[in-house]
Amino acid sequence: MSPTSDPSPGSFAPPDPEQARARRVHPALFRIAERHAATAEQRGRQVHPAVLGPHEAVRLVSFLMSGTAERADGEPEVDRDDVTAALTLLPLVRAETDELELGLLEMARGRGMTWQEIAFGLGLGTPQAARQRHERLAGRTGAQAADA
Repeated sequence: MSPTSDPSPGSFAPPDPEQARARRVHPALFRIAERHAATAEQRGRQVHPAVLGPHEAVRLVSFLMSGTAERADGEPEVDRDDVTAALTLLPLVRAETDELELGLLEMARGRGMTWQEIAFGLGLGTPQAARQRHERLAGRTGAQAADA
């Protein structure tokens, strides 16, 4: 390559943070599972003792850091890499929560609940706020806003 040649367009572009985070998801789950959910006793702290899900991994690191959960004998203390792994998983947890909430809203509507009743359940002041929340969730999850 001559000194005047331009390298390929993306050669020196910073990495896309979302793509980099996505590549860390499985290593993050594995790290937390290996360090803090390796034994049956440790996994018993979780909703699904056989498999550590993203929300459980984040909750586990948070509980261990806050002292809500006690470390098992020989279990390492939560370190910076554990915290980074948990932070890596947060977008997945948020997406799961959004999908769960959207599904619950749609099932409530399917069972005849009014937007006013849904607003009350969500602690929102108006039916319009509940409808807008549904629309935002549908937009974030890529779902069609049915019955909006």
